[in-house]
Amino acid sequence: QVQLAESGGGSVQAGGSLRLSCATSGYNWRRNYIAWFRQGPGKEREVVAGIYSGGIGSYYADSVKGRFTVSQDNAKNTMDLEMNKLKPDDAAMYYCAAGDKSRYRFDRVTDFSDWGQGTEVVVSS
Repeated sequence: QVQLAESGGGSVQAGGSLRLSCATSGYNWRRNYIAWFRQGPGKEREVVAGIYSGGIGSYYADSVKGRFTVSQDNAKNTMDLEMNKLKPDDAAMYYCAAGDKSRYRFDRVTDFSDWGQGTEVVVSS
């Protein structure tokens, strides 16, 4: 089982930046895929960005393309999310999640079996 722990959330003004980090345990970058999700008040959980199993590429939701960057450090067993040009709409609880299905979609929450506890991002206008 993969264990995940997020950190780095906080409060920032619109236009600012934050960097989130997800510490992993039991994660195998060759077999697992991993992603950042977020859930705002009264909203459904949605994918933000992810890394394909085998580290062969990254996925970004349209709403964050050009502003967010996801990266993985296999030596440190971490996955980071650099968030720039933050908007009030980016405010949410951010979760790290991983899965190991042979066929999966980043925008399908049910394809992810392991989840962290989340870290909150607040963006003030």
